[in-house]
Amino acid sequence: MHGSATPGWLLMALSAATGAYCLLRLRSSSPGARTAAGSEAVMGFGMAAMALPAAVAPPPAWGWAVFAVVFGGGALRALWLARTGAHHLHHLIGSLAMVYMAVTMAPGSGGHGGHMEHAAGGIPLVTGVLLAYYAGYVLRTGAALVPVAAPVAAGGPDSGAHGGGAGGWGARPELALACRLSMGIAMFAMLLSL
Repeated sequence: MHGSATPGWLLMALSAATGAYCLLRLRSSSPGARTAAGSEAVMGFGMAAMALPAAVAPPPAWGWAVFAVVFGGGALRALWLARTGAHHLHHLIGSLAMVYMAVTMAPGSGGHGGHMEHAAGGIPLVTGVLLAYYAGYVLRTGAALVPVAAPVAAGGPDSGAHGGGAGGWGARPELALACRLSMGIAMFAMLLSL
């Protein structure tokens, strides 16, 4: 992300907002949904921290190692949970992509050192595969958000079936998909900037 720090700020705001919504989803009654929401909240806030423009708050030299350790732990957790659901494989890929970016952007790695202005870093084949994965993920998730004709709820379209009740905003599946789409787009943008 050359030039202006505006894209970094926008990416940071989008990722932080997504992480915050995932925290709301932690109130779900389903243990599986809570597990996914927790993983996605960590991913959202981690992406927000990585996207913070280096000119404003330069990361300490050890910061990239912290990112690598946190997301390495997330990758191990996702690998363990993958036996219960395929969505955890996506979390595994996301965590490994974050480790890859942290290692690539660490000072002395030949990458950016946290400054998105230097020569390209990373292994082109790995970056390309991750870009292709996230492009496909964004297209598939975006397609899942396209509305389809559905029967109207018993109380009519304004009955509050999606926002009211015990679930509230945290129980809206279309918002969870929109958050996943936002994180996929943000991950694609971060990988593109390598």
